[in-house]
Amino acid sequence: MFLSSANMGDKMNKLLSERKLLLLLAAVQFTQIMDFMIMMPLGPQLMRELAISPQQFGNLISSFAITAGVVGLAAAPFIDRFDRRQLLLIVYAGFTLGTLACGLSNSRETLLISRAICGAFSGIGGATIMAIVADVVPPERRARGMGFIMTAFSVAAALGVPFGLKLAQWWRWETPFLAVAGISAVVWVALYRILPPVNGHLTEGKVQSARDFLVLLRDANAWRGLMLMMAVVFGHFTIIPFLSPFLVGNVGMEEADLFHVYMVGGFVTVFSGPLIGRLADRFGKFCLYAILVFGACIVIRVLTTSEMRPEWQVLVIAGFFFILAGGRFIPSQATISMAVAPARRGAYMSLVACSRDLASGITTSIGGMTVVEGANGKLVNYDKLGLLAIGVSLLSLWIFRQVKTAEDR
Repeated sequence: MFLSSANMGDKMNKLLSERKLLLLLAAVQFTQIMDFMIMMPLGPQLMRELAISPQQFGNLISSFAITAGVVGLAAAPFIDRFDRRQLLLIVYAGFTLGTLACGLSNSRETLLISRAICGAFSGIGGATIMAIVADVVPPERRARGMGFIMTAFSVAAALGVPFGLKLAQWWRWETPFLAVAGISAVVWVALYRILPPVNGHLTEGKVQSARDFLVLLRDANAWRGLMLMMAVVFGHFTIIPFLSPFLVGNVGMEEADLFHVYMVGGFVTVFSGPLIGRLADRFGKFCLYAILVFGACIVIRVLTTSEMRPEWQVLVIAGFFFILAGGRFIPSQATISMAVAPARRGAYMSLVACSRDLASGITTSIGGMTVVEGANGKLVNYDKLGLLAIGVSLLSLWIFRQVKTAEDR
């Protein structure tokens, strides 16, 4: 009985320590997502105060993703050669300084450079966070851990973005970036004090040269994981960039009320994300992923073919979209994280982040070539984007089944 109680106590202590670590990593993820998301709603204010065109504003947004992908790809061969704690502290410090530089910028050129710096460090930081979760959280709780980390997106959408917009309205557009930089500095100190060394992968087959990275690139299972990530992103972000214009022009929603959509979506996914993670661990990641895909396909079809609707109906549909469509990332990300051995997981997660950014750029370009604005201000062919998203989502089910865990190979 004494041994049983002692074992139970050790198990509880490990769980509490794991939750503290996940909370800390989620805070890091929150600041990085907040930094990225706040740019888009600040568009009108930035274009007015910096006297920039819509195309130049688009360059400000894309500079973040482009540098994240390029730097992530360049760093991938070397990311597994370091203690993940040390690496995260370094890149998160760089991200914090980049965000501070955004808040201190006074021209388009300096802001563009600052956004690129943020993206460069954020891309490596996001990959390192996912690698730490995959290293620390055992496979039977992996999806739950991923779900907890990904609630940072929900909190950023529901609380961070509206609060950041209010700060910009009360003072200037620089204020949200200064606030994020301040929060990031506090989180960095907490990381330094709390995050333990994460170097178990160094004893399980250290990556010593670029040749080892080429071995990873020749891994067919790793490529299947990358294809799965791109398919999930494609099935989700195909319709995201034009969602707001569609809701205003076709569904009749007031532009001033658009933040309600993201606030509702953020709030519901704060609760649905961890739940989806627990259910995926309990009933199987593919089983839950399939349920989410079929549900998301129905919602996407309803959403992209909607005509004039009352706002409450739009919010209900949007809520289901965020839960089902966004929830697909949790079981898929957990499965992808197990596609390679721990010794190469950091490099692999960096490649996963690069594939995610690439897929986001491709889907945005396809959407721009497909959707046109009609004479009455309504978007035409948005329903075709919905069908494309549904088709790729269904294809992702087959891709998911092809991805094997490193232990099962």
